[in-house]
Amino acid sequence: MVTQEQRKRQLAREKFLRQQQRRTTARRKARMRNSVIASVLGVILVGSLALYTTDVLKGDDDKSNTAAEATDATTPSAVADPCKKPAEGKAKTATWKKEPSMTIDKSAKYTMKLATTCGDIDIALKTKAAPHTVNSFDFLASKGYFDHTKCHRLTTNGIYVLQCGDPTGSGSGGPGYTIPDENLKDKSLKDNVYPAGTIAMANTGQKHTGGSQFFLVYQDSQLPPSYTPFGTVSESGMTVLKKIAAAGESTGAGDGAPNATVVINKATVTKS
Repeated sequence: MVTQEQRKRQLAREKFLRQQQRRTTARRKARMRNSVIASVLGVILVGSLALYTTDVLKGDDDKSNTAAEATDATTPSAVADPCKKPAEGKAKTATWKKEPSMTIDKSAKYTMKLATTCGDIDIALKTKAAPHTVNSFDFLASKGYFDHTKCHRLTTNGIYVLQCGDPTGSGSGGPGYTIPDENLKDKSLKDNVYPAGTIAMANTGQKHTGGSQFFLVYQDSQLPPSYTPFGTVSESGMTVLKKIAAAGESTGAGDGAPNATVVINKATVTKS
């Protein structure tokens, strides 16, 4: 017999998948429209941010959501912000035409540190299982791509993740290139559950569309195995994630901007 909690999670997953499909269709139409405009004006479009929109846990773009967000923006949070003031500096929005060449040592161990306003989040990267992903993060971190960027999304209902990696803070930013899906049969992914402590790539809902956005799982979350798992968060990092989650999100509906001011002051990838 299906329990109420299981049914609740099932409905959340179904809603999530419907949102993915609607937004993918909308982006495809937008790209077609932009191509027509470009041909008429003779403008060469270099890259498209729409390609790198990461819809994992992305809300609908309908008027009701917009209105709700406007209302929530004027409603003060009942929870005190547990994080510190961000370091001075602005996020970079540079893009590149193609995936960086492979420069990491696939046989070596790599770690990533996200020095955030809420505390350090240390991550052991799965270099051998996800070399393209780790190589991309090594490249982007070396360029300061993640520095001064906001973690723009927190989900607290059905699936439990913090989403980061977009310099624009809008959920539609990316590095200008995509990387292939990897490690989708990782032994940690059992029964379509991404366990707490997983860091995985966000994508558009289509294969091989990961860019720079990623999500950190702070509580076991049932999702289809379509998002590259490429690292594991340390115990101290999990403490930071749970602190962020405890502050809640802005809409009150379980899916919105974190109430906590979560900014990555600096991201570093280190070979060990």
